[in-house]
Amino acid sequence: MSVPLGEALKFWAKLGFISFGGPAGQIAVLHQELVEKRRWISEKRFLHALNYCMLLPGPEAQQLVTYIGWLMHRSLGGILAGTLFVLPSLFILIGLSWVYLTFGQVPWIAAIFFGIKPAVAAIVLHAAVRIGKRTLHSQPLQWIALGSFLAIYILNLSFPIIVLIAGAIGIWGGKRYPEYFQVGSGSHQAHSNHFGPALIDDDTPTPEHAQFKLHKTALHSALAALLWATPFILLVVIFGWNSLYPQVAWFFTKAALVTFGGAYAVLPYVYQGAVDHFHWLSAGQMMDGLALGETTPGPLIMVVAFVGYLAGHIQHLIGSSNPFWFGALGAVVATWFTFLPSFFFILVGGPLIESTHGKLGFTAPLTAISAAVVGVIVNLGLFFAYHVFFPHGLSGSISWISMVICLLAGIALFKFQKGIMPVLAGCALAGLLTYCVGTLL
Repeated sequence: MSVPLGEALKFWAKLGFISFGGPAGQIAVLHQELVEKRRWISEKRFLHALNYCMLLPGPEAQQLVTYIGWLMHRSLGGILAGTLFVLPSLFILIGLSWVYLTFGQVPWIAAIFFGIKPAVAAIVLHAAVRIGKRTLHSQPLQWIALGSFLAIYILNLSFPIIVLIAGAIGIWGGKRYPEYFQVGSGSHQAHSNHFGPALIDDDTPTPEHAQFKLHKTALHSALAALLWATPFILLVVIFGWNSLYPQVAWFFTKAALVTFGGAYAVLPYVYQGAVDHFHWLSAGQMMDGLALGETTPGPLIMVVAFVGYLAGHIQHLIGSSNPFWFGALGAVVATWFTFLPSFFFILVGGPLIESTHGKLGFTAPLTAISAAVVGVIVNLGLFFAYHVFFPHGLSGSISWISMVICLLAGIALFKFQKGIMPVLAGCALAGLLTYCVGTLL
């Protein structure tokens, strides 16, 4: 018995609207729904797919959805599953980005963002600690994390260079000291429950469409190259080589290929490029975008849609009667070129992975890269905290209220294990109360 494609698509569409909580929460929901309740796939096959997705650059939750959709219903099923997981958040973020730019200076809306910004700093630091506990299981990996933090904080090295250095260390360390560079047993592998037989069970043969075939691999590779090159060339022809949209396309293509370590790993790279290099938006706007990304369903990496929208909207504020459509185009371009490589990795790499259950090798470089990502994320969290606590620089006044809100958010996350949504809601309320008290005094 198999699941009809229509029934599967209903679930993937529903998932796109309810998948809050970042990658960890989304993977937990997938496990609960697909492994425990629906029994579409067994625990072992689910973890095998998850291990592969966690080794890839890009958003692991979206890649896992694509992988399972592909395994169940061929390439079309994988493409539709991955797309439905992303589309709701794309439309929501385009709308929220427009509201943010149009009404963001309204006092009570500005007060909400004032409260949310300290929470974002606490959330990023909490993510670094959580990833660190899962990743830094040996002293050499801890030194790599410290080195990456110092490299980006003191030397201002770019994220791709740090990834390359960490990968090289991992290759050398994996051969010389393999015991230090083994993949730790993650929380998803800590226990293996048995929930009864599944449609795709432990011993279910790999379906014919998921078996490796050279001609199919070549076809999918050529198709992916065409889907990347065609819109990129059109953007260059229509807008010019040095214009905004080809820059957005090329930048987010690179982001999709170098951001190992999950959704939070993309943030430092996007920040360096979008804020420091291209100046598409400010540091404060980047923090606001991360806050919006945390409060909307879908992958956290969808913050790229916010960046793309602001880049297009702001650049066309002058001389355009309706900058919304330029912003929407920027969001679509950023999303397309960010997620296209993810589909390529699954449709091309999936057949190879299906032939090697439990035998994934070459993980030492990726383990080292994951360790380096921890240091980079810590730097990002501290950078956000600096801009929140000292909004006018070290020579200006300190925002003590922001410090208190950040401290309370940290206590809620670390001590009481509260979810991201309640923390953001509480901090937004604190921002509103601060505004109301200020108007009364």
